[in-house]
Amino acid sequence: MRIFHCVLALLFAVITITASAQTIQINKENKTIAITASDQAEALADTAVVTVGFHSFGKDQDSTYADATRTSNAIIAALTSVGVPMEAIESAAQALSPLEPINDRLNEADKARYAQGIRFEFAQSWHVTVPAAAAANVLHVAITAGANESGDIDWQLKQDDALEAEAAKKALEHARQIASQMAAGLGVKLGTLVYASNQTPPRTLFGGALSTVTVSAEAAAPKQNLKPLAISPEKIQKSATVYAVFAIE
Repeated sequence: MRIFHCVLALLFAVITITASAQTIQINKENKTIAITASDQAEALADTAVVTVGFHSFGKDQDSTYADATRTSNAIIAALTSVGVPMEAIESAAQALSPLEPINDRLNEADKARYAQGIRFEFAQSWHVTVPAAAAANVLHVAITAGANESGDIDWQLKQDDALEAEAAKKALEHARQIASQMAAGLGVKLGTLVYASNQTPPRTLFGGALSTVTVSAEAAAPKQNLKPLAISPEKIQKSATVYAVFAIE
């Protein structure tokens, strides 16, 4: 019975209030306020992973493959000619396959090709990691060299630790503000931070991060004097959730 009363007293001693993006616990026995709060920070991407590739067709396997090798090497030669190093170019996929109208699964375009004697198709793609400012020119150079299936860009930060730290700092300040308001409402004074921990989402890596790649805009020989597309880097967001325990006086 005595244990039951102790547990009951402890349950009444702990008051939990849940609000948007934060959890609040007040422990009068330990004279603490525990807050779980979330916040985020953002910065403009400084790295771009550009997907470039092509799709081609042919009447037989040998000629389809021969044409594909010429296009493939032309794209790589164009990229390296403007300063993209080979270590920044990662093969994503490549496939030579027959074009067969099995169970009418071909789309209308492929059915038309098949009717014209086309029997094989080839597809290849790469992920090219460059500074964000070079993304438009890399895409432009690849497309003008024959990369007719290109355009996806994954925007990244080379060093995202600082952004994660900023998000955690903002979340901790958020927690402190909430704790201060709660303390004032209870008629007590908020004391020092006695414990804190933070959680950040797992990082997603795509391609390699480069620090010394310089892509030249002048080295390209664009068709019909075309200018690169107008492309702007995205903002990268990092969020953090902080659990903080503050003393109350």
